Amino acid sequence: MRPGAQPNMQQIMKQAQKMQQQVAQAQAELAEAELSGTAGGGLVSVVITGLGEFKSVKIDPKAVDADDVETLEDLVLAAIHNAAEAQRELAEEKMGPATGGLSLPGF
Repeated sequence: MRPGAQPNMQQIMKQAQKMQQQVAQAQAELAEAELSGTAGGGLVSVVITGLGEFKSVKIDPKAVDADDVETLEDLVLAAIHNAAEAQRELAEEKMGPATGGLSLPGF
């Protein structure tokens, strides 16, 4: 665009519509994606969607010790953090190109 020229509103609207379609596609892909996080060498695993919805928690019976509940709690928390980090990375990968690097709340 030349200096002092008015932006082409039609072009801006087209770009916004394209961006909206890309965001919708990225959100659909995130909703379908399932990621897992593990801790304790696989004793605890967590499954989360690409949108951050936790789907399941699996605990190997070997991780259960009535005299050491704190370790199990730590393993569950570590698996959740591991899954959440995988979800954040996937969201950045999918949403980054769709938003042109803009940061959108919740993604």
